[in-house]
Amino acid sequence: MARTQRTPGPGSQRKRDEEVYVELAKDPDFAELKRRYRRFAVPATIAFLVWYVTYVVCNNWARDFMDTPVVGHVNVALVFGLLQFLSTFVIAYLYSRHAGRELDPLATKLGARYDEETGR
Repeated sequence: MARTQRTPGPGSQRKRDEEVYVELAKDPDFAELKRRYRRFAVPATIAFLVWYVTYVVCNNWARDFMDTPVVGHVNVALVFGLLQFLSTFVIAYLYSRHAGRELDPLATKLGARYDEETGR
């Protein structure tokens, strides 16, 4: 009985993709990419959460402070609330700049290598 050669199915391609990914994960550039991401993301997340929790705590337990007028009918609570939006946009802008300069070049290089090794 003659053996027929089978073409690899989608499951074998997935396994090949995983093997390539595992190899890329061992690359020093991959470790550097993760380090650069964490160097921005962790401090930014902690800073924002501390700022947000401070806002919530002040709204709950420092009502006299939050009711302090700043200008006319605008009080500290309103200013802090608006600054929450501003800080979100600032962090998004800073992350975009960081990603463009620090992350994208390495990610593009690793992505191209992945595509080349998987035949995409």
